[in-house]
Amino acid sequence: MSKYLKLSYLAVFVLLLGFSGNLQASNGNGHNHDEEDARHSVEEQDSHQNGEASVNTEEDVYDPTPVVMHHIQDGHGFHVAGDFSVALPVILWTDNGLVTFMSSEFHHDITGHHVVEKKGMRFVNLHEDIYQLNKGAENIKMDASHHPVNASKPLDFSITKNVFTLLLAALILCLIFLTSAKKYKKGNGHKVPKGLASFMEPLVVFVRDDIAKPNIGKKYERYMPLLLTMFFLIWTLNLIGLVPFFPGSANMSGNIAFTFSLAVITLLVTNFSGNKGYWKHILLPPVPKALWIIMIPVEIIGVLTKPFALMIRLFANITAGHIIVLSLISLIFIFKTPAMGLVSVPFALFISVLELLVAALQAYIFTMLTALFIGTAVAEDHH
Repeated sequence: MSKYLKLSYLAVFVLLLGFSGNLQASNGNGHNHDEEDARHSVEEQDSHQNGEASVNTEEDVYDPTPVVMHHIQDGHGFHVAGDFSVALPVILWTDNGLVTFMSSEFHHDITGHHVVEKKGMRFVNLHEDIYQLNKGAENIKMDASHHPVNASKPLDFSITKNVFTLLLAALILCLIFLTSAKKYKKGNGHKVPKGLASFMEPLVVFVRDDIAKPNIGKKYERYMPLLLTMFFLIWTLNLIGLVPFFPGSANMSGNIAFTFSLAVITLLVTNFSGNKGYWKHILLPPVPKALWIIMIPVEIIGVLTKPFALMIRLFANITAGHIIVLSLISLIFIFKTPAMGLVSVPFALFISVLELLVAALQAYIFTMLTALFIGTAVAEDHH
């Protein structure tokens, strides 16, 4: 038990190295680049930046899309309440070197865009994607496809909401694993665990006896740190995402870069663990040789589609839960009557409680399927 716990908290940092490089690629995930900032007034832009709902004044119809998309996408700060937000550090690598500042330094220019000037360079925050204006450019300009034509994207290593949440989850897991591992030091193994260790032991035993052993077999021990890390990391991030206020609310598991990183780790571990029988089944499938021209590509595609299904399943389930809750609350403003709250609020509460189950269920499913894929790769050939 102690060995599993000690190795698991170390594996968290190994996963972090893989995740952090991909997170910034999806900062604008879930929304389109358009010229809404240039058309709206400064006040409307401030409302959008803080996650408040926008209203179509011509038809006087409430549009829930901005607040929903603002919630599920990544950002460079946490909106807490009203005009109060928690700023996060922006870290950019430009042609002129490293540039750092806090996200609170962005301000509105005359066009309504969020801009900041540093080291003689002008940066624009456009839908949480940061662009550097070309030399001599005062305002950002768009082409017919609504993409900037006089700006470029610097390398963004910022501590965004998702990165902050990932680091927070890693810290929580390290504290939990270290504290629990102390209870299993030499000489204490015969004692009944107390406190946090008594909560962790059944979970670790569950992952070992119900996920690792049945699906992997005799070689399960070498994969326990990976499986424990995946299970607890996904579960912890899902629970933090259900907290509607700072430091929660980030949609980490609903970030395609995060689920993609997990899927790539599963793909690499599975295929590097594959034995002779595993690769023989893929490259020399047990069918008539005349069918190899069909079956070999199918088997190779299957190697890629398995982790792809893991990625989409986790991403879609977590994102859908957040969207449903916000959509139900938005019905109050769409129908413009407090009476709608008698229906939407109980349903939103029910979905929120259901999400507590989904948070653990998705962690279990991802970990179980990962163990299953590894098990098929390391299984002994009985033929």
